[in-house]
Amino acid sequence: MSNTPPERPPLTFKRFMGLDRSGPPPPETLPDAPLRPLTIPNAIGLVRLLLIPVFLVVAWDDGGASLTAGLIYLVVAYGDYIDGIAARVTGQYSRLGAMLDPVIDRLLVISGVVVCIHFELVPAVLLWLLVARELLMLVGGAYGLRRGVRLEINWWGRWGVWPAMGGLFFAICGAKLVATLLLAAGLVLLSIATVEYYRSARSQLAESKTST
Repeated sequence: MSNTPPERPPLTFKRFMGLDRSGPPPPETLPDAPLRPLTIPNAIGLVRLLLIPVFLVVAWDDGGASLTAGLIYLVVAYGDYIDGIAARVTGQYSRLGAMLDPVIDRLLVISGVVVCIHFELVPAVLLWLLVARELLMLVGGAYGLRRGVRLEINWWGRWGVWPAMGGLFFAICGAKLVATLLLAAGLVLLSIATVEYYRSARSQLAESKTST
């Protein structure tokens, strides 16, 4: 049996932009792969992580609604897209990056929610629904991982995260109406994504039972 890793698919425009995610995950991101911390995408991830406390300090000093805090928030959010492009261009995938990105994303969401709740920047019910969804994903994801379920991000989740993050961004910038509409739209898409995750996990568990 050959140990040669599978050939990477060609870097088409759709794959470069993250629109085409067909095929198996890069072998460097699998659970038995080394962490490989010294990569360009991981350096971008570290900058994103370090900017989150900076965002909180600036937002608190400026009373919540602040263009400066909003721009920092935007940089951290958009950095997720940039490090994905960097990974695809350089081929520097890593298990550390695969683990780090969702953690940074959730820390950013939590930070934005904390600021928005404390300074009452948008209706609190939308924020608590977003928090409940994130907690459900964390608990459900951990439960699924213990049972060997592999949950890949679906397109509902990919499209839902942007209006949700955009809603927090506009709230921090002081545009309450735009923020409220975007958050509501994001929550609808993320709720559909959560249902799809549940269906996928249930299907995998059922297949696992029939095969044993």
